[in-house]
Amino acid sequence: MKTSDFFYDLPEELIAQTPLAKRDSSRLMTLNRTSGETGHFHFSDLPIFLNPEDCLVVNDSRVLPARLLGHRSTGGGVEVLLLRDLGDNTWECLTKPGRKTQPGTELSFGDGLLRATVVGAREDGNKLVQFHYGGIFLEILEQLGKMPLPPYIHEELENAERYQTVYSRALGSAAAPTAGLHFTPELLQIIGEKGVRIAPITLHVGLGTFRPVKAEELQDHHMHAEFCMLTQKTADILNDTREKGGRIVCVGTTSCRTLESFAADDGSFTERSGWTDIFIYPGYRFKAMDALVTNFHLPESTLLMLISAFAGREHVLAAYEEAVRERYRFFSFGDAMFIY
Repeated sequence: MKTSDFFYDLPEELIAQTPLAKRDSSRLMTLNRTSGETGHFHFSDLPIFLNPEDCLVVNDSRVLPARLLGHRSTGGGVEVLLLRDLGDNTWECLTKPGRKTQPGTELSFGDGLLRATVVGAREDGNKLVQFHYGGIFLEILEQLGKMPLPPYIHEELENAERYQTVYSRALGSAAAPTAGLHFTPELLQIIGEKGVRIAPITLHVGLGTFRPVKAEELQDHHMHAEFCMLTQKTADILNDTREKGGRIVCVGTTSCRTLESFAADDGSFTERSGWTDIFIYPGYRFKAMDALVTNFHLPESTLLMLISAFAGREHVLAAYEEAVRERYRFFSFGDAMFIY
């Protein structure tokens, strides 16, 4: 199967640049993965499609304000995007300008409140940056850092919390698990009162989620690894849901990838943590997920390939064509789908 099999035409004006005033007022397209039948609702209608014995799996990772603007020791500007904590105050980072941030380069942020040294470089161009500071790094980051919005969003975000889910808890993502942005505390309460249990997992989203698939053949593409965790409490909820005949409904592709990485062959779960580079595309046999809440994804992206594996490429591309005709909003701040 080729990457080009997952291309679709998207008018640029349908790429949502800002979130809606109310999270759950976004539109919701439903897609029956067996028949391909679609429906048109609002996200606040989601409880209609959930059953009392179902379990909703949410990713509680919180986005780091991981974009730092500062200066090189030569006086020129620099932008550093934190990707992965390597320990010893050292992070794997994207830097701009990359050519002028070679190993040995000294950096300064916030009038010297935070300083750094580029101590190495990877083959892919990412830099290893060691930070020097007094106090607590995350507190300094909250003070100086900016939200790392995706490259297709060109508007400034007025409220940084709108790029966090209302249930975010564990700091560590370089991008938001955006399917969860539609939930409000009130909507979660309605879902809970219906008898649906909420089961949190953690997957720290890396910028690999935006990495284009450059390989012509899908099997030649390699995913960036991301760290994820599943507690025993969540494992117990998932196993109990299975035993009672309920559905495991994943909120977002990150929740799906975590469960599919950790599920035993029989679909059962135990407490787990570790790195996953699972790449799900058509032909994959799902062990855990029964339904999916997700956004509309980029053409030829690994996320579009994952939902095509779940619902069928033809059904998904037909639904996307319909979403374009109906003027749905696409990508991170856009509208949602419920695939069942």
